[in-house]
Amino acid sequence: MFKMKKLSVLMCASAMVVGLAACNGEGASTKGGAKGSDYPNRAITVVAPSGAGGGWDLTARSFTKILSETKAVDEPLTVENKPGGGGAVFMAQYATQEADNNDMLFVNSPPIIINNLKKEGNSPYGYKNTTPLAQLTKDYGAIVVRADSKFKDLKSLLDEVKKDPTKLTFAGGSAPGSMDHLISILPAYKYGVDPTKIKYVSYDGGGEAITSLLGKNADVIGTDVSSVREFLKAGKIRVLATTAPERSKDNQLKDIPTAKEQGVDAEFLIWRGVFGPEKMSKDAKDYWEKTIGKLVESDEWKKEVETQGWEMEYKDAKEFTSFLKDQEEQVTQLLDALGMKK
Repeated sequence: MFKMKKLSVLMCASAMVVGLAACNGEGASTKGGAKGSDYPNRAITVVAPSGAGGGWDLTARSFTKILSETKAVDEPLTVENKPGGGGAVFMAQYATQEADNNDMLFVNSPPIIINNLKKEGNSPYGYKNTTPLAQLTKDYGAIVVRADSKFKDLKSLLDEVKKDPTKLTFAGGSAPGSMDHLISILPAYKYGVDPTKIKYVSYDGGGEAITSLLGKNADVIGTDVSSVREFLKAGKIRVLATTAPERSKDNQLKDIPTAKEQGVDAEFLIWRGVFGPEKMSKDAKDYWEKTIGKLVESDEWKKEVETQGWEMEYKDAKEFTSFLKDQEEQVTQLLDALGMKK
């Protein structure tokens, strides 16, 4: 009788342990973090799908840095560089192998749309294979030459390209048909040059593209304004034009003319945002929406954005998703005009 009573007590105790474990989400699948309210409960990886030194890399590192400094996230945050195909290689892996990994986010910009829509080397995966979380900033394109280049302004460069589109080598940190390529050739296209005849060499990230320029393996690069600030400050490069609608108010950039004021109607906005996996849990999505919403209001983030030469432009998940749909239409029209739409 005593043994039976003891056994009953043990069974009840076991049942309570199982019940408590179930309440805590233990015993369930934990790939990509727990599905319960304890998210996050392990280290978070933020991927920059490029090499070091470009806009994605800088954005990912600034994002994780300020989240850590402000203690907005208790778990460790790490940045991983996963270059290849202007982001297309990582996107394929993320969409197929990490679709429910709540613990892996990534940063991107227009290439997530461009790579999916372009004709050559296109990616079957795009923003619809993700969970858009937020737009963080905006930036603009820059047409850049070495400091010792004979080209002093955009029109002198374009006049040379118009005479012989194959004479000069343009380069960028993304694949042909992707963002840096479009930035590189857009002014020439608007100037009446056949963009398909321009020689363009692609690198994995803006850092490699700048290295090629300084090493005289390229004559011109198309990139984003923020990623060339330190080279501009060091006197190693000259920015012939930006693709902004008006000059920057930043002291370091205020003397750089826009393409538009030089008579070339070539505007190109570079937004940057954070994405999660397509099958991200509701708890994880809610957590990041709340966390990023607080981040962008912090003084630390505002100072970081200013330091990097970006402009604040926050959109929450709903606004960002709607914006991406509009961007898809605009990019489709641009690629179609350039003969690069699939």
